[in-house]
Amino acid sequence: MRDSVPVGRFAGVRVGLHWSVLGIVALVSAGLGGYVLPADFPGRAPVAYAVSGIIAALLLVCSVLAHEIAHAVVARRNGVAVEGITLWLLGGMARLRGEARTAGADFRIAAVGPATSFALALVFGAGGWAAAQLDADELVSAVLGYLAVLNAVLAVFNLVPAAPLDGGRVLRAALWAWRGDRFRAAVWSAWAGRGFGFLLIAAGIAEVLARSPGGLWWVLLGLFVVNMASAEERQARIGVALAGITVGDVMSGPVDTAPAEQTVEQFFREAAVAHRHSTLPVLDEHGRPRGLVTLHDLREVPVQARSGTPLHQVARPLAELPVAEPGEPLALVLPRMTEAGRGRVLVCAGGELRGIISPSDIARVLADHRLSTTLPAGADLSWEPDARPPPPDWWFPGQQRPR
Repeated sequence: MRDSVPVGRFAGVRVGLHWSVLGIVALVSAGLGGYVLPADFPGRAPVAYAVSGIIAALLLVCSVLAHEIAHAVVARRNGVAVEGITLWLLGGMARLRGEARTAGADFRIAAVGPATSFALALVFGAGGWAAAQLDADELVSAVLGYLAVLNAVLAVFNLVPAAPLDGGRVLRAALWAWRGDRFRAAVWSAWAGRGFGFLLIAAGIAEVLARSPGGLWWVLLGLFVVNMASAEERQARIGVALAGITVGDVMSGPVDTAPAEQTVEQFFREAAVAHRHSTLPVLDEHGRPRGLVTLHDLREVPVQARSGTPLHQVARPLAELPVAEPGEPLALVLPRMTEAGRGRVLVCAGGELRGIISPSDIARVLADHRLSTTLPAGADLSWEPDARPPPPDWWFPGQQRPR
């Protein structure tokens, strides 16, 4: 889910709107302004209902944004980088560039979203009560009251213990703390998510058969939950299979590099033939990584400009690249392979470049475990676990846990 319209930064986090966010505005504004408010408070001008509905929809979007910003802020405070936030039809999504290192951090990141929604429900509820006490227009009190209810519903729904909802993340953190294995905890949470998604789909179909078009919304939501939960389960099973393998075990080194201040012309004249790879980290004068450049990027520089263009101006900056530490579990780094950087992950420690992970490195490890995935830069595979039995200490819902 990527942005369509960037709207700026909030609390230092980039926020964007997907075009489908218009669905939230349309549904809420039409539902409140066209049906609910006229039925509950008749006798007002149509424009008053319309304006009230639009204001309520926009405040609901702001509430969802606050929910996601809370996730992002707590994630950063717990050492997890945040790529950005996207608001869309079914709410919002904070895109994290990494995973929590501990079960406690995972719990805090997950729980803060519903807590924020509950807090907003109290604020809007108090505002509606105050407006009624001050004899404000009934529509003002009604809009604030509905927003209080909607935020409370958002909080309760997100607390359902099923991935990918926040409650599923809380369940994962609890199981992780109990069992000491984040990947098995993620599988159990994903199973709960798939079950919950199928229940939503069944409920939606039943409602459609009862001639209520609102059931289509539940079917759509259920499909989203099932797909997301299934993706998380596949990733978690890969984590189980690759348990014990770290980034340092698979990274390539020493790494071919290029000076950041070297011009494109100098590179092609003096160094291009000597390098064996098409993707090169560029280092500053102190030997620290500054970015990543590809031969394709360099060839795109006009010939007449190459003599005055240093490599660091063409390279993708380090802040936009996936970076890992040698001791990180490989399974947690795999999702970063799809980020910017031509499928490469720079391995750094203490500000120094220690190695690099390429799709071929990952493909070799996956082949050893008879696993596969789809990676950028030509490595075309698919996540499919083999048919071997699970490890002896493996357990999941429906299977008796070994003693």
